[in-house]
Amino acid sequence: MDLVYVTLKAIAGEAGVPFFYRAGSEFEEMFVGVGARRVRSLFQAAKKKAPCIIFIDEIDAIGSTRKQWEGHTKKTLHQLLVEMDGFEQNEGIILMAATNLPDILDPALTRPGRFDRHIVVPNPDVRGRQEILELYLHDKPLSDDVDVKAIARGTPGFNGADLANLVNIAAIKAAVEGANKLTTSQLEHAKDRILMGTERKTMFLSEESKKLTAYHESGHAIVAFNTEGAHPIHKATIMPRGSALGMVTQLPSDDETSISKKQLLARLDVCMGGRVAEELIFGQDHVTTGARSDLQTATELAKYMVSNCGMSDAIGPVNIKERPSSEMQSRIDAEVVKLLREAYDRVTTLLKKHEKALHALANALLEYETLSAEEIKRILLPHREGGFPEQQEQQEEGELVLA
Repeated sequence: MDLVYVTLKAIAGEAGVPFFYRAGSEFEEMFVGVGARRVRSLFQAAKKKAPCIIFIDEIDAIGSTRKQWEGHTKKTLHQLLVEMDGFEQNEGIILMAATNLPDILDPALTRPGRFDRHIVVPNPDVRGRQEILELYLHDKPLSDDVDVKAIARGTPGFNGADLANLVNIAAIKAAVEGANKLTTSQLEHAKDRILMGTERKTMFLSEESKKLTAYHESGHAIVAFNTEGAHPIHKATIMPRGSALGMVTQLPSDDETSISKKQLLARLDVCMGGRVAEELIFGQDHVTTGARSDLQTATELAKYMVSNCGMSDAIGPVNIKERPSSEMQSRIDAEVVKLLREAYDRVTTLLKKHEKALHALANALLEYETLSAEEIKRILLPHREGGFPEQQEQQEEGELVLA
């Protein structure tokens, strides 16, 4: 059930008043005037039960800007605006609404006197995730090794639905195994399934394909391990999951509120790791399409840095939105290519320097298929000059997946 709906129903219960619920799509109708009539009927029914609370979910279905709407849809919005005129008290009716697209709402709907209080509901922080997990786990038998706080720290970016799904997958895993209690390994299995997808154990891969995948993923892992600003590695696998033949997952050490340029450049480098590893070991003629998603991610990230974050000296500290001029677009494209080529060159130098580590990690992946952060650390640490970076000793948390 929708979290906002449950919250607002709880508010109505605490206030001791009736609660009216409608979805925005319920007002949508092809016949002119029907949507407006439904709005009038809702408010008439609410007035009879006043004081009360009305909640309209997905209000963008009827409340988005009128510039692109047809006549019958405008009438529905117009009727809602009339009911919410804001100049008179509407006989004890409080109207609340929810949307995932606040930017497209009509300005008349969000002006003072109508929806003048806006509450942003972000993904929960570590304390919120811990409380949500405790709620979903309170009626589940837990093993003594389960640390709910550690699981919460290891799932930044998860929302309430993700955490509920995590507990559900772990419970199913425990039932299949015939376990009487949920264990840490089952919860970790559930987290990996959400982050990396379901294992495709029946998929046949040739030895050549496995070897190429192992070096590809080892390239990602070694770049992440040796690049300042990169997220710590959580796990590496050459077991096919979802649509990927293998992947490396990285987990930030804390909930991120903002990201530095150094961290973004580190992400670019990690994206290039798989492609460069393939070239170094197998030659340019044997590079595969496996790096396509990495290059797509890196290109989008470079565009974001140049166009949205002003992280280019040639373009300057500007935010470029839609439809730049052809001249500006050419300059943006040139800067994107420059960022990608620089990342490619940095990673090529790094992997040539750590070629022994590349072979060692790839051979370990070929033997064990999946390696944890600690196992990767034990393999790569002897090959790293100057010891293990401080950032890698932090507990692995968060999410970034590279296939």
